[in-house]
Amino acid sequence: MTTLPSYQPRSAWAMASMLTWLSLINFLDKIVLGMVAVPLMADLKLPPAEFGLIASSFFWLFSLSTVLVGFLSNRVATRWLLLAMGLSWALLQIPLALATSAMTILLCRMLLGAAEGPAFPISVHALFKWFPDHKRNLPVAVVNQGATAGLLLAGLLIPLVTIHWGWRANFMILAAIGAAWSAMWLCVGREGPLAQASDRRPGAAAMPVRLPYRRIFRDPTVLSCLAIGFCAYWALALGLTWLPAYLEKGLGFDPVTTGRWYAAIVASAMPVTLILSWLSQRMLRGGASSRLARGVIISIAALVGGGVYLVIASVTLAPVPKTLLIAVAACLPPVGFALTPAMLAQIVPEAQRGSVLSIHTALITLAGILAPAVVGQLVQRHGMTGGFEVGFTINAMLLMVAGVIGLCWLNPERSAKALAAATHDMTAARSPA
Repeated sequence: MTTLPSYQPRSAWAMASMLTWLSLINFLDKIVLGMVAVPLMADLKLPPAEFGLIASSFFWLFSLSTVLVGFLSNRVATRWLLLAMGLSWALLQIPLALATSAMTILLCRMLLGAAEGPAFPISVHALFKWFPDHKRNLPVAVVNQGATAGLLLAGLLIPLVTIHWGWRANFMILAAIGAAWSAMWLCVGREGPLAQASDRRPGAAAMPVRLPYRRIFRDPTVLSCLAIGFCAYWALALGLTWLPAYLEKGLGFDPVTTGRWYAAIVASAMPVTLILSWLSQRMLRGGASSRLARGVIISIAALVGGGVYLVIASVTLAPVPKTLLIAVAACLPPVGFALTPAMLAQIVPEAQRGSVLSIHTALITLAGILAPAVVGQLVQRHGMTGGFEVGFTINAMLLMVAGVIGLCWLNPERSAKALAAATHDMTAARSPA
């Protein structure tokens, strides 16, 4: 590969570490509202349906912002985009801490969602400038573990902060953490060298190779990645917004025990994602196709996770066994977040990678608008236990359908050849006769 001489392992992993910390902050910001749901709803006298609406507001501008910043990332250095995100996250926590009305929280969460929406695709785009294709699975998985670590810390610490200083103190702490990351990133954040050698065709004056987005987004592999990502994010969005309240009000755990169980559920995903990503990378090094090493793994993970959710919804269990099964179901689908970006980067023109990753993220995170609001309505109509059992059934059906789609149509090698042929045809059409 022409980019391999520019690969700098120490610098690459240093940037991956900073992006992992950013991912941790991102998910602390996402989960904090769910973790303080019970005292916040009591303090502001919010019914479940209204809280579900507030929770979903985080995603109202999430997708639009993700797409816009994704296109911007084709022209603006990711270093500055990530810095702007970190600073805005920190600032938006302050009015949340001081809020006295549901409308203030809704508006702040909506703006925070707009600021946080591009974080994952822009982080991955930045990361891929440091790691070549066959080394990308593991660093993306590590960055994703920042999200898991954020949820783990939230489960352990947010209930304690709330008990000692009230639910508002959590937002002030998050403001300080975001400001600290931004200051460090300003000092050490840099652009990776790999894209510089591969973004352009031979010839200094040549423009980057591009394809129409409608051609990219009707490719079977791209559509399958969207299906798996959407269904996995549906389950994740419920975990971020409603699972802590379900553990406390539906299964009867006290607030501190709820936090510990939530942390245990989150922690279960960390080794699973890392092991499956490592296995995938090892298979690639051994000569396995990306379809097998990436596509089959995430499809089976979605199928098994969906099957476990179906058991949870249909079998009567005591609180502890049910919580353990939730941990099993929740730990499998997130591997898709680590492996689908690598498949997309494998098949699309590099000059469009940032925008494609961002559009992909924008579309799959539409589940974050739908899932909390849908389950909020179910909880209001059927109670916490009954509403969540229907929610688990929806989770199961979505994941199992996505798994079947993935097994049938995820084929990065075939898609790469088809898109490369389309690129060749467009180049030939533009060349003078």
